[in-house]
Amino acid sequence: MTIEGAVIIEKGVTFAVIHVDPSVTRYTIKSTQTRRALMRFFPGMPIILMSLTPDGHPQYYGRKDIADFLRSVRLDQIPWKNIILYKIICT
Repeated sequence: MTIEGAVIIEKGVTFAVIHVDPSVTRYTIKSTQTRRALMRFFPGMPIILMSLTPDGHPQYYGRKDIADFLRSVRLDQIPWKNIILYKIICT
């Protein structure tokens, strides 16, 4: 599975920003489940979900202080990368 995201260090805080479909952030339970599922790939980091409004503006969901910070950053300033997540299957 590949996602679009970034790991950012700002003022000593390391966090992950993950671009998701608006359907993920539309409902609290779905965004909570998504953030929980991503925690194993970004251990110890706050995870912020970002979706785009119909007019192309970013909306951030997650820790309030980080989401507030990201609102002051232009979308093209975030170092987006395609991140490959590996699913580990235990038998």
